[in-house]
Amino acid sequence: MSRSRVRRGELPPPQETIEKLEKMVEDGNYYPAQQIYKSSSARYIAVQKYSEALDILQAGALIQLKHGQKSVKWQLDPLIYCVPLISRTLISRLVMALELNLIPVSNCKVTCGAELAVLFVETLAKGKLPYSEETLDHLRKIYQGFPKIPLPQNSGDDDDDDMQKLSEALMAAKLRVESCSSFLKAAIRWSAEFGAPKNGSPQLHDMLAEYLYSESPEPDMTKVSSHFVHGSDPKKFASTLVNFMGTCYPGEDDAAIARAVLLYLSQGNLRDANYLMDELKKQLESKQLDFPCSDLTQFIEYLLRTLERDAFPLLKILRQKYKSSIDREPLFDELLDEIAEKFYGVRRRSGLQGIFSDLFKMM
Repeated sequence: MSRSRVRRGELPPPQETIEKLEKMVEDGNYYPAQQIYKSSSARYIAVQKYSEALDILQAGALIQLKHGQKSVKWQLDPLIYCVPLISRTLISRLVMALELNLIPVSNCKVTCGAELAVLFVETLAKGKLPYSEETLDHLRKIYQGFPKIPLPQNSGDDDDDDMQKLSEALMAAKLRVESCSSFLKAAIRWSAEFGAPKNGSPQLHDMLAEYLYSESPEPDMTKVSSHFVHGSDPKKFASTLVNFMGTCYPGEDDAAIARAVLLYLSQGNLRDANYLMDELKKQLESKQLDFPCSDLTQFIEYLLRTLERDAFPLLKILRQKYKSSIDREPLFDELLDEIAEKFYGVRRRSGLQGIFSDLFKMM
């Protein structure tokens, strides 16, 4: 034998396991390989060999994501009980759709790599491994393995095949976003506990914001904006907003800008709020597009100037004058209460603390 036999009870070198499982995946044995990835890493974790377990889980996540492992109907039941990344509600709906023949089994896509990605983060937490640039690089590499697939465009015809393909693509996109989101949210929670800033790694927030926007069939701009605000790339945030403004419904563009600025200010971050506004104008001008002019954006402009100085009475006047614009979205008034406390020490008038905290927990 070319390799010495591993003594009974002794764990094999992780690279040996990685190479064996990689061949299994290459041969198309995705689901059996998935179970061995999980059981093998669990054995290393049991003896506190976290580095070896992480090597196996990262390798597994990357190769499964590379192959876009697609679980068919007979694979769904075990996933329901072992996959924290995909909500059971979503899986249940998928099973129902399969049983009603609303989507073909061959197009039911659940990426096993995402499960291993979440297990990678859980292992970091079990080992109490500290947040570091090296670990962030590993997380970034896994994130970059998640597929980014453009949605097919609806031709506008009532062709049944086209509508079926669009429906399948939307279901697959929702599963991808759910999977990647669960991985990155877990990573953000781990980073916040083990050495990153209290809201979690800014770089991880940037990744999640980017994926939510680019891959969601209908991006939730409140969630996207919240992660960008906790991130470290306001220039990328501005680019995302400019892109959104080119595709959104009339009246959504100024609200997206206001929400973004108010979220920054609610964190006491006047610098990035001003930078975002300047960068938005700069990017729009370079594309020969107009900055949205409305009462709401005018209020935001005045607000930014007001917060540069000790002028709480002026803030109160502005809120009263532009009340109808502020009332367009309930969140705006709540954020302004938070801003008043951050910049002027004014206690909030309601139970905003709970509401505002819940908002960011949901993100």
